[in-house]
Order: sequence, then structure tokens, then C-alpha cells
Amino acid sequence: MANIKIPRKQFEKEIGKLDEKMQGRIALFGTPVESLTDSDLELEIFPNRPDLLSYHGFKRAFLAFLGKKTGLKDYKIHKPEKNYEVKIESSVKDVRPYTLCAIIKGLRLDDDKIKEIIDIQEKLHSTIGRKRKKVAIGIYPLDKIKLPITYKALEPDKIKFLPLESTREMSGLEILQRHPTGKEYAHLLSGKTKFPIFIDSDKKVLSMPPIINSENTGRVTDKTKEIFIECSGHDFKTLEKCLNILVTTFAEMGGSIYSMKINLKELRESPSLKATKKKISLKDTNKILGLDLSEKELRQNLEKMGHNYSKGEVEIASWRTDILHEIDLIEDIAIAYGYENFNPEIPKISTIGEEDKKETFKRKISEILTGIGFLETSNFHLISKEDQFKNMGVNEKQIKETLEILNSKTENDFLRKNLSSYIMKTFSKNSDSEYPQKIFETGRVFEEKEEIEESEKLAIGIAPGNFTDIKQVLEYLTKALDIKVEVKEMEEIPSHLIDGRVGEIIFNGNKIGHLGEVHPKILKNWKIKMPVSILEIDLGELFQKY
Repeated sequence: MANIKIPRKQFEKEIGKLDEKMQGRIALFGTPVESLTDSDLELEIFPNRPDLLSYHGFKRAFLAFLGKKTGLKDYKIHKPEKNYEVKIESSVKDVRPYTLCAIIKGLRLDDDKIKEIIDIQEKLHSTIGRKRKKVAIGIYPLDKIKLPITYKALEPDKIKFLPLESTREMSGLEILQRHPTGKEYAHLLSGKTKFPIFIDSDKKVLSMPPIINSENTGRVTDKTKEIFIECSGHDFKTLEKCLNILVTTFAEMGGSIYSMKINLKELRESPSLKATKKKISLKDTNKILGLDLSEKELRQNLEKMGHNYSKGEVEIASWRTDILHEIDLIEDIAIAYGYENFNPEIPKISTIGEEDKKETFKRKISEILTGIGFLETSNFHLISKEDQFKNMGVNEKQIKETLEILNSKTENDFLRKNLSSYIMKTFSKNSDSEYPQKIFETGRVFEEKEEIEESEKLAIGIAPGNFTDIKQVLEYLTKALDIKVEVKEMEEIPSHLIDGRVGEIIFNGNKIGHLGEVHPKILKNWKIKMPVSILEIDLGELFQKY
């Protein structure tokens, strides 16, 4: 969580008097009042709403909540002017491969606004940016740099500039070793042979992300009217959302947004404030909230949270990073409707509890497998990108959809798409334990189609194990469950299995999973010295039998 401080005088002038009623509305909006003095209002901002981490971002959202300026706010993006371009060289590919940028004109800055800029920059670094690991932000006075900009990577001894708060020029390595900020974030460039830099067309260094800006080109003052913004990092979607929060904050300060041409594989313009669209069901909304809203009331409540609504579809602002599912929109409706307006009721029903049939089936699987010496494991629904894809041999180009959790507090920031990666991780973490190791897990995996879909899967692993071993386990399990399955030759081989030692599992004519031996390259990725065989099946169709 993060706190923001708002000058009380400014709040009361632009939003309203801070009486008890207003403080209550602030709390019901989901930003509780931490403290209130004669000079300042301090609010607590929860991690799911980084768009509220500045006064101007909060004001935009809160005025809509109060019913004063409702609906999705539209910002004009001006086309790039001459030389409004950022050239990305291939040298940054293995360091920090992506950047998105923008230019803001027509700013009138004062001490309060400069303080707000510094504050939101640091708070975005800490939250979305994961202490600059995922996103590093640079903001520069445009009058001190010459466009176009180049983003490249050089050997540390070839990088020389005057870093912020320093009195002498330093090399890239000296900054990491001697500068206070450099020492704090040195671990982010640990092991890299080249460091990334932004330079202008006069070869002046703007910054060395994610460490520090240049003293000569990276200090915004109250005389600054135009700025250049860059966000660099490893994840394109995160950079996009971070930049959208920044540029709309500057637009709320009175600035005009100008896009830039970004030379990233193909030429594109940045930023894009295009709204995303999601379906919402009035019936489901009323069922979940226990209300009887009309479609007009549904629209009014969505507009109070900064959305547009038409015919079952919601337009969501590009700076809202927290809306992933229909249920998030329903939560927004509950906030707009007002939790104080809900009437709690005890349901007039009586029921007798019983175990869910799916859980009965899963328990039976567990009893069968533990009966033949397997150990059951239970892992997180979240996993790291490296474990989900890289260690499993999935090429970056093969990754179609990823379900990233933007505000995860750990390195596990993706919803898992399979259980096999966690089976391999468990073997890897227990490589010094006694063999043989036989483990299994039943649990949820996630997939993005029109919306996020959940399914239950079973994964089984044996180390040391071969194709015959894992096939015998499948046969024993299905016989005990009175289920008939077939194992057939597989056309599309999963990246982690060996061609020729793999098969797909068929039930009622449908493919429900696969089994096989893990490829030596994958074993090497996980630092596993024993051969491993593994199977993974979708339990969805099997549930229907029970």
C-alpha cells in the first residue's frame, strides 16, 4: 500500500469541503483517510489502483464517483512532430528490451506539481515497477535534449555522464559502485556485460535505466514547459499501463499529449490510450450483489467509476490496470452504488451440507495415488515467467497469452497455465532428497479466451522415470477409477517432452492430456540430474462421469 498527501486547500477548492460527509465518501471510494490536518489530507491507496497515486489521478476518479464528471474521460493525443522518434537498438535485447515514450507540452509547473511528479514516479517504481525491476521511468525537460532519441546498450566503461546529485562525471560501473542510488539498484544490472542508456541526437546521455538520470538533462524545474517521458523494462503491457497513468496525470495538470514513433521491430506510435472492452451481464450483477438494478442504473453506476456502458459492453480506461474480469466491474458497481446502501439479510433457507462431487472425485484420485507410494503436493496459483515458459522450453514467439498479475508482491506474477512446470520445480527444489521421487498435484490452471477461464487438472511426475513407468501409473489409476482411456501418437509435441517418447491421452474420443519423458534440455534448465517422466490431464470431462 502507498499513501498520498494532498494540500487541503487545493482539495477543498477543486473537489469540495472536507467535512465528515466528504471524509465518509472518500472512505467508501476505497481510499481511507489516513490523517487530516489544517494543511494536508493523507489518503491510503490500495495496490490495485495505481492510477490514484497522484492528486490529479485521484481527482479525476473521485469527481466521477461523486457524480460530477462521470464516464470515460477522453484525452486527445497529438500526432508526432518532426524527429519525435525513439530508435531502439538490438543491443538492449538481453538487458531491458522495451521502452515506450511520450512528449507532454504546455505544462505550467510549480513546486506542488513538481513534488507530485516526483512522488508518483517513485510510487510507480515501487508498485507496478517492483522497485524498478519491471519498469524504470525517466522524465526530462525537452528543451535540454535534441530529438530523436536512441535507446541502446554499451559496455560500462564506455558510458560516461554526470549523474543526478553528483559533482563529477562517472562511468557506468562507477555509478553502481560509488553513487548512493547506483549502489541501491546495482543488483538490477548484476551480471550484465552491457548497460542500457538513452542518448539524444547530440550524443548526450539522458539516463542509465533503471539506475539514474543525468544531472544535465534529467532535472525538471518550474520553468519546464515541455517534457519527454520514457518507461523501460521487460514487459511491454506493464510499460504501456505505466505510461498511460503518467501521460493522463500530466494531461490533468493541463498538458497536451504528443505521441512518439517507437522503432520496436515495427514502427508504432506511443502512447495508445485506446479503451479495452468487456462484456457484463445485468443478471449476473444483480445475482452477485443481491440487487435489482435496471440497465439504466447499471450504466449510471459504471459511469460513476469512469467507465462507458452500452448494450452489455463496458469501455474501460487504459490507465485502469485492475480490471481483469467481469467480477472487477461488478465490484466497481458495488462501490458506486454505495456499500452503505446494501441491506444485509439472513437467507430464508435451510440446507444440509455435503461434499462437492468434484472434490469427492479428486479425493479418490489422491487416495489411489498415495496408496501406490506417491506424495501429493500443493503449489501456488501464481508462478514466475521464467518457470512457466523459459525453463519449460517455450520460445518467446510461442507465447500467445499470458495472464500477468500486475501488483504481485513476489516474483510469481503469472497465473499458471499448467501443473507440469510446478512438478518440475518441485523436483528441482528437492534434487538432493532421496530417490525415487513420485509426486502428483490436482489444482486449478488458468487460460484467457474471451475472459479468464479456470479448469482443474492432474499432473503426475516420476524421477527417475520413463515413458513405460508413467503409462503404467495412468493405466492403474484409470482402472481403479473405472475409466477407459487410450494413449495415441501425438502430432504436436509439448516443448518439454521428447519426440517419440510422448503420447496424447484420449477419453470419449476427446484429447484430455499427454504423457511422456522430459527432454534433457529441460532437465538441464531445472538442474535435475535424474530422468523424469510426467503426465498432465484435464479433469473436466472426467468429472462428468461422476
